[in-house]
Amino acid sequence: MIRVIWVALVGAGATFFYGGRAIVASLLGRRGPFYSDLTRGWARAILRASGCPVVLHGEEHVRADGARVIVSNHVSWFDVFALASVVPGPYAFVAKKELEAVPFFGRAWKAAGHVSIDRSDRSKAIASLRRAGERIRAERSAVIIFPEGTRSRTGRLQPFKKGAFMLAVEAGVPVVPTVVVGSYDIMRPDTWKVRPSTIHLHFCEPIPAGCVNAENAEVLMDGVHARMAQVLRETESLPPLP
Repeated sequence: MIRVIWVALVGAGATFFYGGRAIVASLLGRRGPFYSDLTRGWARAILRASGCPVVLHGEEHVRADGARVIVSNHVSWFDVFALASVVPGPYAFVAKKELEAVPFFGRAWKAAGHVSIDRSDRSKAIASLRRAGERIRAERSAVIIFPEGTRSRTGRLQPFKKGAFMLAVEAGVPVVPTVVVGSYDIMRPDTWKVRPSTIHLHFCEPIPAGCVNAENAEVLMDGVHARMAQVLRETESLPPLP
């Protein structure tokens, strides 16, 4: 219980500190990688408070040297913290629009340039993804998406939605399959209890999207799903750090 309270206090403080800076900077018209640095600092503060180190595998596959779409499995809020803490260069998360309704956090999220998707309106969702594609091409940055659409309640990989892969195809940028291992047991669904553990992030070799078109983006989607499922099978039993 003490750890839960501590993580909550640090999380709230970090959100107000980094989020407040993002809001002020956006009102002043500031642009650039400054917002990704703020998101990184926010995530690292929460990870330190929770006692959850992050170990990288395949870091060379996610270098900040070009536009890319990073797709990851999603089993816990700690997936977000882990990815936000280590992805290099400028980046933006894509997530459901409901996050904008969270007091203060939603405003800070939007000010930092993260992308909200209205899943109840297909045309608006497509428009949001296209704007994300224009952004990564212009800024040579990364977009981070959880293609399952929501957190897995069992920790197992769920079927993917097609939006992330349509984005990669239309933008003409590679997809980096990413697998998070270890975060499910830190904070399981329907509980706020925090159990410190090591998070392993596996960045797989990028898959070019130029070999498919919008009509058969499912080919890319199925290939990425198969690769991530393989990594999960191989790594689920990784031991914690000594």
